[in-house]
Order: sequence, then C-alpha cells, then structure tokens
Amino acid sequence: MRRLAACAAITAFIIAAIVQVSGTAIAQQPYPTRTVRLILPFGAASASDIAARLFAARLSALWGKPVVVENRPGGDGLISLNAFVGAHDDHTLWFGPAGSFNVLPYGHDTIPFDLQRDIVPIVSISQVVLAVSVPEAMHINTVDQLVALARAEPGKLDAAAANGISDFLLFGFFKNLGLQVVEVPYRDIMQAPNDLAESRIQVLSTSLAVVQPLKAAGRIRVLAVTSKQRAPSMPDVPTAAEAGYPALTFESIGGVFGPRGMPEELRKRIAADFRKVAESDPIIAQRLGSTGQLMDIRGPAEFADSVKEQRDRLATIAKVLGLKAAQ
Repeated sequence: MRRLAACAAITAFIIAAIVQVSGTAIAQQPYPTRTVRLILPFGAASASDIAARLFAARLSALWGKPVVVENRPGGDGLISLNAFVGAHDDHTLWFGPAGSFNVLPYGHDTIPFDLQRDIVPIVSISQVVLAVSVPEAMHINTVDQLVALARAEPGKLDAAAANGISDFLLFGFFKNLGLQVVEVPYRDIMQAPNDLAESRIQVLSTSLAVVQPLKAAGRIRVLAVTSKQRAPSMPDVPTAAEAGYPALTFESIGGVFGPRGMPEELRKRIAADFRKVAESDPIIAQRLGSTGQLMDIRGPAEFADSVKEQRDRLATIAKVLGLKAAQ
C-alpha cells in the first residue's frame, strides 16, 4: 500500500509539473509569429468592420505583425464561420457579434460545426446598438404606426435585417404580433440601407452604424433602438421599451473568438492586448460611440458567460415563438 501511495504521489507530482511547464511554455511563446486574420460576417463600414479596423491598425503596431480584416458576408454568417472554423489556426480569429452564430440553430436544419466548442470566446469589444428604420418617404414616425400599417396591409411591406440578433428579433417580433411581412434576403446587408432610402424595402433592422449617414441626410427615419439605453450618437431616438415594445430589447455583444483548443493562457494574453490598446487610445471609444457602439471589454471567462446568457435568452424567445433549434 505504501508503494502504491508513493507511486500515486510521484505520478501526481509529474502531472503537475507537466501542466506547469506547459503553461509556462505557452506563456513564453511569442504571439503572433505571423499575420493575424480577423474574419468578419459583415461587409465594409458595418459596426463590426469599423471596430475591427480600429483595433487591427493598433494591434499591428503593438505586435509587430500585420493584422488584416477579411469581410466574408452572406449565408447568415456561415460563410465567415466556415472560413474561420476550417482554418484550424490560432492566427485566424473571428470578429463579430455573438448573435451571428447563437441564432443559427433556429434558421438552419443542420450546422456544419459545433457552435459551443469550435467558437471560443477571447475578448468582448463592444455592445452594438441595433436600430429599426423605415424610409423617410413613408412618413412613419413611431413603431406603433409601423405596426398599424403592417396590420392594415398584410404582405405588402418588404423587410430586411442583418443576420444574427437583428434578423431573429425583427421577424420574431412581426410573427409574435401576427403580422405578415415579406422577408428580403441580402448576401451583404450593407446594400440594404440604400434600398431602404429608395423605398425598395420598407423596414430594416441592422446596426445603428450603417444607417446613421442616411438618417443624417434625411432619407431614412430610425424608429427605435433595441438597447436598454438610448444611443449617445442619436439621443433623440427612443429605445424599443420606451416605444412600448420591450420584446424588441436586446443587447448585442460582440468581440473576438478563437478556434477550438486555443489555450486559455493564450486567450488571456490576446484579451490583455486588446484591453491595452483600448485603454491607451481614447479615440477608439469615441469612434465606437459615434457609430452606435458602446465599448465593453471583457476577458475570456466573463465574455463566455455573456455569450451563454445570450444563448439562453434566445432559447427562451424561440420557445415563445415556437421555434426549435437544430440538433
């Protein structure tokens, strides 16, 4: 028995030493050693694109290696996610809102990868303020008026939404109210704001960033934002709750994700560098704020908790709407 106990103690010591050495080795390994790719599910000038490029430029200087942004819009985010997951590379990261993949099980029969194991949270960047907009030419000023019009003219309103939370919330909202609205799909949602301004579609739900210029030009009207607080860049626009529709309230948190198996120590190091960049340059927070985003830096563990909380909230909404998740 003493021999067995001694062997067990020695084995435990060896395992602990290996773990400690492995952790030290990971901590000592330089990162990055080559170009880092940030793959996005949206096109240029989207909220995620603006945030990614702000950080990419500064991280390139900090790391001494190029950080490039790759826009892969389309396919409800699957095009970007397939490129990311298929790379199997810790220098290929995914940058975008968690909602882009958290909603996928409710719109697809099968998902070609494991959403909870293949997409690992590294660091949150911001909460993206989402907006519900209409053409100025419609002369619709409130969500109440939009709902009344959709009810009076079933099937005559064309609507579009960015993949992810925007899509889930908008069409879930219409369905929950029993409204018949035609969904217009876009490979690149960045084309939709101009179509909205020209009244080719009548409703758009997407990040506030992509509609702000057209609102400023007087071509579209933003009826409400889905955040809990009004957007600093557009304080005159009410929240969905203030407009009388709390079901449209949802905070869309986004950030950087790594591949399956990325060590926690490495994720913490990358998160620390993102935080360092954010805290050392006030222009980042100002720029995010001006584009309808609220900077929100959280490390791997806290970010993972936020992603799970969002996933659970979506599951609750889906149950109310009668939607089932793909297995």
